[in-house]
Amino acid sequence: MALKIYEKEIPSDPELLPELEEFIVHLAKESNLREDKLNNLALSFSEAASNSVVHGNKLDKNKKVKITVKVDNTTFSIIIKDEGNGFNLDSVPDPTRPENILKDSGRGIHIMRSFLDKLYYNFTPTGTETILEISLS
Repeated sequence: MALKIYEKEIPSDPELLPELEEFIVHLAKESNLREDKLNNLALSFSEAASNSVVHGNKLDKNKKVKITVKVDNTTFSIIIKDEGNGFNLDSVPDPTRPENILKDSGRGIHIMRSFLDKLYYNFTPTGTETILEISLS
């Protein structure tokens, strides 16, 4: 299969997140992603997209979140780009440490890392890219 690329852009409105999730689930099903991986991808995408809207763009509806999906023979990749200033990945507390177990937040990156084959970030002058990758096999 040749590389396929799909794009979608929304203002930073949390009410539009379900629309993005449907877009991702539809493409993943079209790409024959296994059901167990589909659920992992959907949860990870939901977390990452929410982070982009809430933390990256600070709920500023004048700022956009752009989604780019790339599908080839082996991998389903999602790039979520916000217009935020980024964050220090090393400063995110480890949610498995005893002092963090009962905290209400801070588990998203840990969960995404456990569900995906790859999770990484590109911090650029125009915003933060969150890249999620999962194998199609």
